[in-house]
Amino acid sequence: MTAIEIEYCVPCGFLDRAEEIQHTLLQQFGQQIERVALVTGDHGVLTVTVDGERVWDKSEDEYDPDLVLRRVRPHVGT
Repeated sequence: MTAIEIEYCVPCGFLDRAEEIQHTLLQQFGQQIERVALVTGDHGVLTVTVDGERVWDKSEDEYDPDLVLRRVRPHVGT
């Protein structure tokens, strides 16, 4: 099953964004995924990794939970 990690910058206050992404993914994929884990970080990080592959990074992409969802979708159920 698919394992997703959302690493977020604690000092930057990105927990709310990380939780929004997590909620969006769980709402969409539910039991199709093994887990959506929040991972603490620093230095402005906000990334989404699926089975070890980074699929979205705030430093490269606009913050949009729907975009994250579209990037994760091809990895679910594979």
